[in-house]
Amino acid sequence: MNIGEVRIVNGRLEGRVATRTIDLPRIGLRKVDSQNPRAPVYEILALNVARRWVQVGALWEAVAKKSGEIFLAGNIDDPSLPEPLPVAFFPTDNGGYSIAWRRDTLRSDFGGTGFGAANYDRMGGGDAGYDRAEDSGFGASTAAMDGSLAGADAGFDRQADFERLNG
Repeated sequence: MNIGEVRIVNGRLEGRVATRTIDLPRIGLRKVDSQNPRAPVYEILALNVARRWVQVGALWEAVAKKSGEIFLAGNIDDPSLPEPLPVAFFPTDNGGYSIAWRRDTLRSDFGGTGFGAANYDRMGGGDAGYDRAEDSGFGASTAAMDGSLAGADAGFDRQADFERLNG
């Protein structure tokens, strides 16, 4: 889903991002000057309410598995957002980028598990040895194969406990 664009404006990469709940009418990309191979290619900046540029994300170079297309992938994040917004920036003919949003999924044609936090590990952040597919951090399922409650809470009776607690 296309959620914005970045174009060259007065020699700088500037644009916008808009979704149903997020409106960043003015964003910019600032090239990162680093010798570290794990450093991002760009920082994503946005104007805050005081009209100052603040960093709200970063972009790393990525390659699509099937097509070999090179694009930029990262997240837009801010304390005001409920969770990071995974984004991909695809080059356009005018030297800018088309910005796409992508839900983090278990399977992705772009390598890893999407553009979200799971891909952050692959791009140099986090613990690359952590396998999210095997351990989501939520523990084992409490559902049996037939859909009934299994495990330690199998004898739990929600209605009886509700009535006991709320009399």
